[in-house]
Amino acid sequence: MDQDFLIQDIRRDETQREANKVLRRRERKPLWREYLETAIIALVAAVLLRIFVVSAFRVSSASMEDALFEGDYIFVNKLAYEYGSGPQVGDIVVFKYPNNPTKTYIKRIVAMPGETVQVADKVLYVNGEVAEIPIWVKNIDQRIIPGDLSFRDNFGPYLVSPDEYFVMGDNRDDSRDSRFWGTVPQENILGKAVMVYWSWQPDPDAPTWEFPYVISAVQWLGHALYNFPSHIRWSRLGSAL
Repeated sequence: MDQDFLIQDIRRDETQREANKVLRRRERKPLWREYLETAIIALVAAVLLRIFVVSAFRVSSASMEDALFEGDYIFVNKLAYEYGSGPQVGDIVVFKYPNNPTKTYIKRIVAMPGETVQVADKVLYVNGEVAEIPIWVKNIDQRIIPGDLSFRDNFGPYLVSPDEYFVMGDNRDDSRDSRFWGTVPQENILGKAVMVYWSWQPDPDAPTWEFPYVISAVQWLGHALYNFPSHIRWSRLGSAL
């Protein structure tokens, strides 16, 4: 019995010594190394997140007001449609422009594959029924343009092809969308817009980029720092879409 206790004590001592060695190795690790390791892990995680899950985009037009404004920076979930249900009516999506895939557009889905779309005197109909109007949708022009002059206010009826989506801007009178250039194939959709993470009010008086660019960069930086508080749309930061 005494021998068993002795063996247990020896094992406990060995375990304690090993634990002390690990603690001493940790204590000897320089502080700069810990910071470096943490930074590397964070960088790798950010890169993987950027590549596989989330992309960042800047809104560069007024076509989605008042849901999105020019100067809004948004996160787009690239995996939103990889698992579960696909794109749905009401989703704000970023996609490759069908007529020029090097460009990216952002619009709202208003009709699904196989549905019939018609616009009559600015009113959107889907399958013969008045479509639900999202809270941000607006018309800024009181004029009604005949369909033989423009598709803006009078369009269709148009049958959406399989695996394609009819999209429109929320700023209906100031948006080039499916009324003008057709539907968006599902393969062109890059992801679903989920959040505004930054918003900067564009300034027409901001310095322009001209040669020599070093001077322009200094001017732009000074202008941005001087106007930093007033040009941020604070109320939009973190807004869900």
